Amino acid sequence: MTQQLFATTLVVSDYDAAIAFYVGTLGFTLDQDVDLGGGKRWVRVTPPGGSAGSLLLARAVGPEQEAAIGNQTGGRVGFFLSTDDFARDHAAMTAAGVHFEEIPRNEPYGTVAVWRDPFGNRWDLIEFKSSQ
Repeated sequence: MTQQLFATTLVVSDYDAAIAFYVGTLGFTLDQDVDLGGGKRWVRVTPPGGSAGSLLLARAVGPEQEAAIGNQTGGRVGFFLSTDDFARDHAAMTAAGVHFEEIPRNEPYGTVAVWRDPFGNRWDLIEFKSSQ
């Protein structure tokens, strides 16, 4: 049997704002944007060169989902964007206005820095050491 994590839902306030950030700012690929009717869309984006999974961007509907925007993991880092060149991507993201919460740090597993998307979700940008 073969299984993979296909997608992870990310609750956002607006489909188009999320696409603008993830595709326009970060350079993710817009894999799907399908109108499902009633204001609902199936919007899936994948990081450049990524094949291990994608984000399903889901517009919040109702107070409970709206309250989860930016806090889907209880304030913890919930999303991890790995890279083959931390310095390149950190510089590009910073130049594009991405907010990093800290300066890059070296850990036993690699170079990492926490950043937030425009919806408030905390992410790690991480370049793993070659042994990972």
